[in-house]
Amino acid sequence: MPLERIALISDAHGNLTALDAVLDDIASRGIDRIINLGDFVGKGPRGSEVVDRCDKVCDVNIRGNWDDHLPVWDDESAAEMIWWRDELRADQREWLTALPLSHDLLISGRQIRLFHASAVSPHVRVRARHTPEEFDGMFANTPMTGEGPAPSVVGYGDIHDAFVKVDHGRTLFNVGSVGNPLDEPVPSYAILEGVVDDPAPAPFGLQLVRVPYDVEAEIDAAARLGMPALRPYAVELRTAVYRGLQQA
Repeated sequence: MPLERIALISDAHGNLTALDAVLDDIASRGIDRIINLGDFVGKGPRGSEVVDRCDKVCDVNIRGNWDDHLPVWDDESAAEMIWWRDELRADQREWLTALPLSHDLLISGRQIRLFHASAVSPHVRVRARHTPEEFDGMFANTPMTGEGPAPSVVGYGDIHDAFVKVDHGRTLFNVGSVGNPLDEPVPSYAILEGVVDDPAPAPFGLQLVRVPYDVEAEIDAAARLGMPALRPYAVELRTAVYRGLQQA
């Protein structure tokens, strides 16, 4: 059976410049199947365009925490959130909140589960430095994931920090962030390779890829569109220093 490759992206966060660079890299490798692990919107200036792009090119789109709460945000005192909410069309808000929360697939005999943040909820965070209990919980069947076969490989996004950990036959990995990486200021995504939909053991690969892009062009776009919180956004893109850790 031939080996196939699937690209996994996450956390574009309205950064269309970075998303297009990553999609171009994926296409250059001849990969035509893409799964998006969520957080299309917020933080960056062009969530609406990111949603349309991903709706068109991704085979599967999963709901992230921003996709879950931003379309229904109703606190008018939060100017930043209102700006990002209103940048979306009504049909896009409905599309985001209707997305699934997890996705299972079988590659080279390995049961794989993908979601945004954790097996509990897109709002429950599991960081790269996690406890053994948190690690175990990522492989559990929950009301969010359903009662499918227990996975041996789990991939997620949310923390903007790419990593791979293998422990006693189970692999946990994070694809990092396309639009707002916080481990280094270069977008990342993952590639899975193997025999798709085959329960028999076969070669299997997991690769993390970094793709540079024009950071200043994205910052210029945010300024041109009048996006709020421009300064912390620019610092995050240039340095990968989270805004909560930036000096005033």
